[in-house]
Amino acid sequence: MGYTLVLGGARSGKSGFAEHLAHRMSEVHGLPVTFIATAERTDQEMEERIRRHREGRPASWDTVEIPLEVAAWLQAPRPSRVVLIDCLSLLLNNWLFLGGCDEEEVHSRTHRLVEAMATTAHRVVVVSNEVGQGIVPADFLSRRYRDWLGWMNQKAAAEAAQVVWMVAGIPVDVRKLQVPLP
Repeated sequence: MGYTLVLGGARSGKSGFAEHLAHRMSEVHGLPVTFIATAERTDQEMEERIRRHREGRPASWDTVEIPLEVAAWLQAPRPSRVVLIDCLSLLLNNWLFLGGCDEEEVHSRTHRLVEAMATTAHRVVVVSNEVGQGIVPADFLSRRYRDWLGWMNQKAAAEAAQVVWMVAGIPVDVRKLQVPLP
């Protein structure tokens, strides 16, 4: 079955597109939607963002907040559904700051998550930020985060059935544009 990875920069339309896709998959397959929120309520501005996002989703969708162990949730036995994971970039942030993960642990957790998304009975849509197209950050922590998220996105994209890159609100099918290696 495979999963869909939706990538894009800040305010590129990735979450809105992913929500639309999950809604459509729910209609086509007659499955309920579960929204997996990885964001942590760290301050008033984040609290407001979370509130606006929640209010913008259909009331029929279940929302579960999972800041660290998304793979475990996907692997637990439960009836099939459409699962929207938003987002890998906040999940990585949580692994670093809540979980205290080093590079080896980030790689291990990424492998488990990608395997869980690829093998689950659920229809999965996952969102992530593309942060590697700007300038090289000035500090070590920001460079490490950028590099590890780029690696995480590569691993997720390699196993995804569909990869959508959002550019100014326009979805681009990356697999269709993929250049085969000679």
